Amino acid sequence: MDVGYFMIFSSYGWDNQPDGETWKEELRLADVAADLGFDCLWSTEHHFADYSFIPDNIQLMTHLAAKHTHIDVGTAAVILPWHDPLRVAEQIVMLDILSEGRLRFGMGRGLARREFEGFRLSMDESRGRFDEASSMIINALETGFIEGDGPIYKQPRTEIRPRPQRSMAGRLYSVATSEESVESVAKLGDVRMVMFADRPWEMRAPVINYGRELHLKHHGRPAPPPMLTDFAICADNNEKAEEMARKYQGKFTESNFYHYEFLGQHFANVKGYDGYQEKAEFARQAGGDLKPAVENFMKSASWGTPNRILRELEKRREVVGDFELNVSFRFGGTPYEVSEASLKLFAKEVLPVLKTWKAEDAVAAE
Repeated sequence: MDVGYFMIFSSYGWDNQPDGETWKEELRLADVAADLGFDCLWSTEHHFADYSFIPDNIQLMTHLAAKHTHIDVGTAAVILPWHDPLRVAEQIVMLDILSEGRLRFGMGRGLARREFEGFRLSMDESRGRFDEASSMIINALETGFIEGDGPIYKQPRTEIRPRPQRSMAGRLYSVATSEESVESVAKLGDVRMVMFADRPWEMRAPVINYGRELHLKHHGRPAPPPMLTDFAICADNNEKAEEMARKYQGKFTESNFYHYEFLGQHFANVKGYDGYQEKAEFARQAGGDLKPAVENFMKSASWGTPNRILRELEKRREVVGDFELNVSFRFGGTPYEVSEASLKLFAKEVLPVLKTWKAEDAVAAE
């Protein structure tokens, strides 16, 4: 199994910690992970808030690719509606050359209203912007030329220089949380779906299988395994791990609801976000009580001893079939020492076992 290390760069849950200190600690954890056998260093893109602040993950990955020459780097994801497609294509080609083919390129369309407003953009346009930009960029990375004549991007045919040196086949990813996003990604070709732990995987399985069906329909071949992004607490006993998971995974759930405004009404009036409106309605029906959401998160994310985590990942594979794994160890105000200890224990006792799992061993969900 391919296993990545995921960076969030969040200060939510700490009082008055300087942003620079958060960055120093996150980069220190990345240094630790890079030397412990993970396959890829990944990061998200977020702006303006303590939920997560990585405004330029391509720049971050350029730094990490130069610093750690033995490991892949990846974006999970570049939020395409916030960028010009031509500039993204140029930056990805440059980083792929600098990293000598160690780049994995992940895309997304964005979800937080506060971030769209910061860029003076309407969320109503996010689907159109993503669909046009993603196909333009993927084509440019293969051909060396970018062009577009959609409603949003009128891009004259332009050559990318430096030219792409190698194919990105097998190294393309896209966030696909809603059914509409799954449909969009399935049309793009051999792009891996990226999903995040936030609800029981039994609830995710139908959407994952729907994506597989659409990929087979559109392209006549099986879809690549999805990448599932996890948020882990690994400790030497289950009681201690559960206590920390309830605290820090709970705090992360709280930050997620606050950042994306899931208790608000706006998803009902924004095009293409119907799935999130359902989540928001569920939260409001609970009277704003986040306990059910925290419980769902803890059912989907990894916590416990190495043995418990491995058993739960085996159950997950039985439910959703084969997958890549991407794991964060710092979120929801987790202290640095706890994150580092969790990361090291996972790398020592969980990671070697996962490396023995072969794709053909997976049981595809029905």
